Amino acid sequence: MARAAGPFDAVVLAGGRARRFGADKPAAPVGGRALIEWAAAAASGASRLIVVGPPRDVLAGAVLVREDPPGAGPVPALRAGLAEVRAPRLALLAADMPFLRPAHLTRLLDAMGDGAGAVLVDEDGREQWLAGCWDAGTLRAALNGFTGASLRGLLGPLAPVTVAVPAGTRPAWYDCDTPEELAAAERLL
Repeated sequence: MARAAGPFDAVVLAGGRARRFGADKPAAPVGGRALIEWAAAAASGASRLIVVGPPRDVLAGAVLVREDPPGAGPVPALRAGLAEVRAPRLALLAADMPFLRPAHLTRLLDAMGDGAGAVLVDEDGREQWLAGCWDAGTLRAALNGFTGASLRGLLGPLAPVTVAVPAGTRPAWYDCDTPEELAAAERLL
C-alpha cells in the first residue's frame, strides 16, 4: 500500500561553483526573485528547509549548512544537508529551477509510495537527480561508505520511480546553468 504524502524536509543544494554561470547562481534574479527563493517556494510544504551553501540572507528560518570542503560537489553537499534532516522523507533540489512548484513535490512524494524515491524526468526521459524526493533512511544507508562523486552513481542504484510532468512552456525540471538559460527563464515568466 502506498504511503500518503506526509512530513518531509527539503534540502536545497546552493553551493556549486557555477563555472558556466560566472556568478552566484542561486542569488541571480528571475521574475523579481532570486533563484534560491523559487526553490524555497517550491518546498514551502517542508517541515524544515535546509540550504547547503554559503550564507545568504534571503531565506528566513532556513537551516544553513556548508559541505566540507566548500564547493566539493553534490555528494558532499547532500551529506551535509542530510545530517540536518529530521523528517522520514526529503525533497532534494537544486537552487536553480524557477518553474518547480509545490504541486510537483506533492506528485513526487505520492509517486514514491513506500519506495526509495522518485525523480522528475525531462522531455527526453533523463532523470533530474536534483528534482526528487527520497526516503531519508535509504539515502543515509546509500551514503554509508559511498566514495563516488556522482549523484547518479549514488541515486541511480536506488531505482527511484520516474515522474514525467507535461513540459508546457515552463518545464518543472528546467534549470538555469548559463546566463542565456536565466534570460530564457525570465522571458518565460
